[in-house]
Amino acid sequence: MTTIVFTPDGAGHCLYTEAIDLSKLGTLSIKRATTIEFDNKSQYWRVYDNSGVAMYCSPSRETCLEWERQHFNTKLEEA
Repeated sequence: MTTIVFTPDGAGHCLYTEAIDLSKLGTLSIKRATTIEFDNKSQYWRVYDNSGVAMYCSPSRETCLEWERQHFNTKLEEA
């Protein structure tokens, strides 16, 4: 599921997905919400916020991507 939140000025905010052609809504401005990197020492994938703090880890990159989508969709729904 994808959550799109529109602010009063008409801007939409969501996690990018190719399930919906977001370019049909207008010009896109895309920024990474996190960085997902493999930690060779621990053998886990780690999700880092923009300040470098580890937020989540898993041996599966796909699980990290799923966690990222769920985490940020929940934050958008709460806004």
